[in-house]
Amino acid sequence: MRILFLTHSFNSLTQRLFVDLTQDGHEVSIEFDIADSVTEEAAALYQPDIVLAPFLKRAIPDTVWRNHVCMVVHPGIVGDRGPSALDWAIQRGESEWGVTVLQADAVMDAGNVWATETFSMGVEKKSSLYRNQVTEAASKAVRSAVVRYLDGGFQPCPLEQWPNARGEERPLMRQADRKINWEADDTHTVLRKIHAADGFPGVRDELFGSPCFLFDARAEPDRAGSAGALLGWRGHGVVRATRDGAVRIGQVRRIDGEHAFKLPASIAFASALESLPLLDDAGADGIRYEEADGVGYLYFDFYNGAMSTAQCRQLLAAYRKACARQTRIIVLMGGEDFWSNGIHLNLIEAASSPADESWENIQAMDDMAEAIIRTTSHLTIAALGGNAGAGGVFLALATDRVWARQGVVLNPHYKNMGNLYGSELWTYTLPKRVGATRAESIMHNRLPLGAAQALRMGIADACIEGDMASFRMEVKKRAMELSLMPDHGEHLAAKAEMRQREESIKPLLLYREAELAEMRRNFYGFDPSYHYARHQFVHKALHAWTPRHLCRHRDIGRHIQRVNF
Repeated sequence: MRILFLTHSFNSLTQRLFVDLTQDGHEVSIEFDIADSVTEEAAALYQPDIVLAPFLKRAIPDTVWRNHVCMVVHPGIVGDRGPSALDWAIQRGESEWGVTVLQADAVMDAGNVWATETFSMGVEKKSSLYRNQVTEAASKAVRSAVVRYLDGGFQPCPLEQWPNARGEERPLMRQADRKINWEADDTHTVLRKIHAADGFPGVRDELFGSPCFLFDARAEPDRAGSAGALLGWRGHGVVRATRDGAVRIGQVRRIDGEHAFKLPASIAFASALESLPLLDDAGADGIRYEEADGVGYLYFDFYNGAMSTAQCRQLLAAYRKACARQTRIIVLMGGEDFWSNGIHLNLIEAASSPADESWENIQAMDDMAEAIIRTTSHLTIAALGGNAGAGGVFLALATDRVWARQGVVLNPHYKNMGNLYGSELWTYTLPKRVGATRAESIMHNRLPLGAAQALRMGIADACIEGDMASFRMEVKKRAMELSLMPDHGEHLAAKAEMRQREESIKPLLLYREAELAEMRRNFYGFDPSYHYARHQFVHKALHAWTPRHLCRHRDIGRHIQRVNF
């Protein structure tokens, strides 16, 4: 079946649905919601069986929904309406929420119901909830709706006839609704307010006398002070007292600063570093290590999966310490939301010389990748419980084995960021896994892959079902079994022999130097594509067009042949 995605951007949810529906055998093309005329043209060119709207900020034009079956993915329970569905659910402390697939009509979010799925909610950030529970529920609901459409006998249920619908119309949540009363709000309330705005738009407040938006809040147990007072720095975050405790605010977006985009609090307010004490920062950098049954587990929970120069160096130091332990296996666990997305574009954008910081950052990523590849004392495993992109994918490929959770999305390419060539020794690790021809195809494809597809292609070695908790339990079970294998020593010896043989054929240094020569051109050369793309990405610039690799319906000379299902 031919499905046209109409979306504000190719975000994590849209990518997951693209992966799932493509895997189900459907032909999917994508158009960004830029203008009604563009949407109308896309529908006319593609002649879709269904128009699917996974992420929209405005209504589908009536010239489209009146002539096509248009399904809207709404992140709310049946009956819920409005643009701030998740924000209200989190701030009000809902224990259960859902995703509903509605047919578009004249009233936004009020069309007939094709499918719905629910999920449990805890105390979670909106961005995390969206990438995990919402995305998983949306995948199930959309696939159900598509199957029902194909069957032909299903009639979507009018909203007013849905039994026990408890959703309600909710207005756009404004900053007045999010405002924190530091004198009166307890820690739980403060967390809910910042969590409900995490990702976008943040909670407007003030730090060090300057207006800003707050993101990435975590409770600080066993800390207290005068309500609203700034208590000190912990890692890159600033600790602020609540009525009954304290929270650490990790990311901010200044309104009055030079850089009007999200940055770590200590970077955004660097001039205030000496005004507060440095508190115990154990674990505050997102890196932690644990050990069990001969296996070392290295976690690195970096905000949005971005790895700055300093974070790469800290992770490398932690990895080297792990290698010195008397264990047999090291598992790189990543974070809760992401495994890694490569270099830290926001910090690069904020640097006095973005080109120089790009160069330092990629060198630090390369140091980490090379250290993993050269490890002969342990078997190394990348456990991808969260999404990974660009250099993050290739950092994972530096390990001996890659285990990915079913449902994660991988973007093993760099070209979407201004035709970056990429490094992290991908020219060594990727062809070794999939062959030279397929490696070239993957790097030029510029489309996301699901875990199952990555397994079939040879990028991953295992695809493990379940949510994050069950995935990590299964990873530990498998890692323990590997550590107890009686032939573990033989595997290590074979690994060391292969590494020595491959080094004699072509040293890693040559791969790295060749990659960095290309990256130097990206950073310092006459073509500004990378710097332009990074600036647009960091500043969340609106799309002026849909990239051609996404809108298949705009391929020049493309012959569209309708197929009846």
